[in-house]
Amino acid sequence: MKLVHVTFRFEYADAIDRILDAHDVTDFVRVSMVQGRDRDGKHYGNQVHPGNMVVVQAQVPPARVDALLEDLRRFRDARPAHAHLRALVLPAERSL
Repeated sequence: MKLVHVTFRFEYADAIDRILDAHDVTDFVRVSMVQGRDRDGKHYGNQVHPGNMVVVQAQVPPARVDALLEDLRRFRDARPAHAHLRALVLPAERSL
């Protein structure tokens, strides 16, 4: 199993949900409206630094990781506003 960690701006949560659904990733944890920083600066959810980030973490079978990352890459590359999306794949050595 792999742990896929994805960060993106909160306004794209529905689009990322559709990508996860397309890859049958139905069991995940989402931490909404967190503070973060990306290439465009700080997103702290206030007037000085507007906007927030979202973190999604999901356990994904190794055989499905490449296709999921490819769709996430396509989303990221589709528009300059999506360039903030980041995805990280980590080994999940054990799970309960």
